[in-house]
Amino acid sequence: MKKKILISCLIVVVVIASLYLLFREPFDRFNPLIEQEYVYVEVQDEPADDNGRYKYREQGVTESGETKRVVFTTSTRLDQGTLLRVLAKGSYTLEYQFINEDEMP
Repeated sequence: MKKKILISCLIVVVVIASLYLLFREPFDRFNPLIEQEYVYVEVQDEPADDNGRYKYREQGVTESGETKRVVFTTSTRLDQGTLLRVLAKGSYTLEYQFINEDEMP
């Protein structure tokens, strides 16, 4: 009986961890423990197609100097080297703004 309960709990943990890894953005969006913060990004990678939009997965830097990965979509293709200030909650992006080089941290 105890083995069945232990195996069931282990399966539930593995399923939840797998769902988090596959669908991290929605989890981050609704997680009350993650705070919003600005991440400064320079576009370097080519976008992926996301149903007619351009999806970017980029590394950025927070104001405190911490490196963070953010995911955002745009309706237009961005040139490499474009600078953005992204309001992110985990890897989920709430909004982004174009900025100048002197605004980067």
